Amino acid sequence: MLVKIKHIYLSAILSLLVLSLGACLPASTDTDTISVTIVIDGDTVVISTGEKIRYIGIDTPEVFPEEPFGQEATRANRELVLGKAVRLEKDVSETDNYDRLLRYVWVDDIMVNVEMVRRGLAVAKSYPPDTKYQELLKAAEAEAKLAGRGMWAQDTAQKEGADVTPPPE
Repeated sequence: MLVKIKHIYLSAILSLLVLSLGACLPASTDTDTISVTIVIDGDTVVISTGEKIRYIGIDTPEVFPEEPFGQEATRANRELVLGKAVRLEKDVSETDNYDRLLRYVWVDDIMVNVEMVRRGLAVAKSYPPDTKYQELLKAAEAEAKLAGRGMWAQDTAQKEGADVTPPPE
């Protein structure tokens, strides 16, 4: 019983931390607003200009080849951004090795990168020098793990025959 109370208490504290950090995010002047036309997977989309956007600071399970939670991550990303006006925020790097634009993606006041991690459908993964929000992403991952969401839900993963470890780094 005491362990369960501790677990609930820690979950509440982490949730408050993520919410408070999100409320303190600075308004960036290095942003563009544009619509998402295609969702490729959980961390990559195509915008109306035809450019591919890779979300900074996260890694989601793949859909090709299919990894556990890859379809779920893609569906969640589609729900969050497809057909919507998004705000793109650059960190340090412009593109990755595949010529995808590297961006934090916002829908209204929700950073999609953080929301995917918070739902347990992505892991926080640092790709220096683009680390502006890494602490926020790590806090969201800790919250998802503690709450047992998505890939961190052992019962769900075991029922699906999935490995409960996160994608390789």
